[in-house]
Amino acid sequence: MGLIAVRDDEVATIVTTLEMRQRPPLRPLPASPMRLVAWEAPSIDAYRTLFRRVGAPWLWFSRLVMDERALGAILADPNVAIHAVVDRAGIEVGMLELDFRESGQCEISYFALVPELAGKGLGRWLMAEALARGWRKGIERVWVHTCTLDHPSALNFYRAQGFVAIKRTIETFPDPRVTGHLPPDSAPQIPLLSRR
Repeated sequence: MGLIAVRDDEVATIVTTLEMRQRPPLRPLPASPMRLVAWEAPSIDAYRTLFRRVGAPWLWFSRLVMDERALGAILADPNVAIHAVVDRAGIEVGMLELDFRESGQCEISYFALVPELAGKGLGRWLMAEALARGWRKGIERVWVHTCTLDHPSALNFYRAQGFVAIKRTIETFPDPRVTGHLPPDSAPQIPLLSRR
């Protein structure tokens, strides 16, 4: 066994893909003080603002660096369902994105709440909402991926919801704090090596 060096201006993560091949038993949706609001073709700026708010603690950057035309096409695609989680004050505090572009499948592309909401049971509520919307007629598989940069409980959370791990891959990418796509103080739990 050997260690593989990662450049100081890059980040590496292990990505786990999980899937569900059968709709789970129907249960009443958990109560929540939050609402899930459908975003029909949101503006790129509004989408990226929420994406950054929920994803910066985990170094989410993909939609921040994506070409605007490509991102706009995804956001306007009728087979991509985007929702904002809104609190009682009307503030967007999370997001859910379901991708139905592949026949018979629903990918939970993005699933997140702001870190301040962790540990309050809201993740179970949001996943119940995701599964209720994801298991449409004709869907045979719902899948999601997580990585070692996500919340430390993410993988176990997905498994507890009934997802089964089916694949692991390694991803390396330029550190978005170095490229300027996220502030340098984002994700302090992940060392920023290029400052040395």
